[in-house]
Amino acid sequence: MARVDVIMPQMGESIAEGTLSRWLKKVGDEVKRDEPIFEISTDKVDAEIPAPSAGVLAEILVTEGQTVPVQTVVARLETEKGAAVGAASAPAPAVGTGDGNARSGVAVAAGGPPPKTESTGKPGPASHPSTPAPTGRAPAAANSLEERLRSRSSPLVRKMAAEHGIEIAALQGTGLAGRVTKRDLLGYLESGGARPGQRVAPSMHAPGGAEQHGPVPEPWPGDVVEPMSVMRQRISEHMVASRRTSAHVTSFMEIDFTRVARLRATHRARFEAENGQKLTYTPFIIKAVIEGLKAYPVMNSSVARNSIIYRKQYNIGVAVALEWGLIVPVIRKADELSLVGLTKTLNDLATRARAKKLDPREVQDGTFTITNPGIFGSLMGTPIISQPQVAILGVGAIEKRPKVIAGTDGEDTIAIRTCSFFSISFDHRIIDGAVADQFLAHVKREIESFPEQGLGG
Repeated sequence: MARVDVIMPQMGESIAEGTLSRWLKKVGDEVKRDEPIFEISTDKVDAEIPAPSAGVLAEILVTEGQTVPVQTVVARLETEKGAAVGAASAPAPAVGTGDGNARSGVAVAAGGPPPKTESTGKPGPASHPSTPAPTGRAPAAANSLEERLRSRSSPLVRKMAAEHGIEIAALQGTGLAGRVTKRDLLGYLESGGARPGQRVAPSMHAPGGAEQHGPVPEPWPGDVVEPMSVMRQRISEHMVASRRTSAHVTSFMEIDFTRVARLRATHRARFEAENGQKLTYTPFIIKAVIEGLKAYPVMNSSVARNSIIYRKQYNIGVAVALEWGLIVPVIRKADELSLVGLTKTLNDLATRARAKKLDPREVQDGTFTITNPGIFGSLMGTPIISQPQVAILGVGAIEKRPKVIAGTDGEDTIAIRTCSFFSISFDHRIIDGAVADQFLAHVKREIESFPEQGLGG
């Protein structure tokens, strides 16, 4: 018999830690190779982690709710000799070296025992006492300022600091080995950054970046107090940070989907038979949005201090509602895909998002986001921009309504039309209201005149 270590995987180059949110197996259970064995939460995705080999779960070293560094041994499998995957016993890759891929961003445990202390980097109590295995962290060479900065913050934190003109080396970090985390930086910004180098303690009552102002409510008898999940904490942080960063303004426009609805009804059976994919309204909307972005490039941009970065890629994020939160997978280079390609990619991303099978890279680098609360019956909304983007499109319920239209004889008449209210929330720092409205009007024209041949190309 042989033992195989099960480690906390690295779900993306900028992720240093993960929270083990749930064990899918218990000690003594048999597992197959590549069978999901536990779930993790990071600041980007929730994911199921497969077993590295077949065997029996012999030890659980990290309990549900604990946050540990990547490469930490979380469990051990007992296997037949030679059944272990070669990679399982290979030396763990170094983390935190001066290669530009330094890690940060401590995830707060959701439920279970209290999370580990951020300043020590040590995991909390394990379910089976054991000496923690080495995490594979190589000592960072701190010979230069650049190397010291790389070892104390992630690329995201360095980028944020540069945008706000903050010297990271002057801050006291609360992350692993004193690293400056996103929470530290947001807290420092919120405090006004009056005293460089002061330690910014995270709030005890709200996630970093979403500190609660005013009295903190206390639970009453009979109330249920439930810690936020890691994903909910990240959503909270991102929403508050976005409202603080961008000057949000929202415009609305009603769009007639009657033509698209008829095209969809006419060709839906053939489309789904040929492609094996359910045809929804969303690919039509994505197509129209891309044409709008091409006509108004500032809608597909980002703000970098006093400069505007006009993105040449059209990476469209589409919000997917999950039972435990919200995630925004990104369709990269969406302008290069046909309606069929968009449909396949969208359906695949949504399916894997709900099954916790997304790679962190699949939720990064979006340039524009579409969210569709209309599937739940909402008529319209004012969505918050996903940073560092500058606009987000909200799609209201697509439904039949009575509308006044001009008849063939020029007289007004009432007809039943399939319509939806679209909203565009935009960053008024760089986008004027006229431009946002012109963009939305362009999207409206594209949808209302969608070509029939577009269904095949």
